[in-house]
Amino acid sequence: MKSTEIDQFPPALAHGVIQEVFPDVFFVTGAMETVLQGMDWEFSRNMTVVRDGERLIVINSVRLNEQGLAELDRLGRVTDVIRLGALHGRDDPFYVEHYGARYWTMADGEPDTTLKATCTLTPNGSLPISDASLFEFRTTGMPEGILRLDRAGGILIACDALQNWIAPDQYFSDDSRELMKKMEFFTPANVGPVWLQAAAPAADDFSRLKGQSFKHALCGHGEPLRDTAYQDYVATFNRLFGI
Repeated sequence: MKSTEIDQFPPALAHGVIQEVFPDVFFVTGAMETVLQGMDWEFSRNMTVVRDGERLIVINSVRLNEQGLAELDRLGRVTDVIRLGALHGRDDPFYVEHYGARYWTMADGEPDTTLKATCTLTPNGSLPISDASLFEFRTTGMPEGILRLDRAGGILIACDALQNWIAPDQYFSDDSRELMKKMEFFTPANVGPVWLQAAAPAADDFSRLKGQSFKHALCGHGEPLRDTAYQDYVATFNRLFGI
């Protein structure tokens, strides 16, 4: 990609290193700057990358700097980009253009750009990861999905519906840190507070999600949740929805 082509996309923001959190499953945390509900926000977000053979599938994309992209390229070849949530997608156009990747979104889930989906994510349709399945929220006012990898006892890859922020990190501004403390974002195994307001899911979706078998969760925000994800999220669903 030429430098002039790179410059048409939002720039890379600060981010950490790529970590292999499970075999062939990689995770990186970086910064996000946006305006939501009329306020400026600066906080962290996560990208998950799944390796399937020699292919890399990018989920909840975070644009990496040149060093980060070189590290990513050493892991394999990016062939697909997946957007699970309506509130993410800032860096999807960069990855699709840079790698010539296929672009997967939920139905009616294309970002607010000229980028069009190559493929639609559906629970019974094909997916770019051989051992993955898709959970789709049916009652929400905006599209949202969760991937389940049939690895390590079940790994959920979520966007905004499931979060696991324990405490603010270095990517938070002072204002966002204080505001999000008041909004109870820093709650382990949480349902995203802003997403909960905007998407307005019904309890039925979470009753169905309880029917999934999983041990771990990698979310668009917060730390990886290992081993106790099912019990922890079921307790949250009971607290929020009485189920």
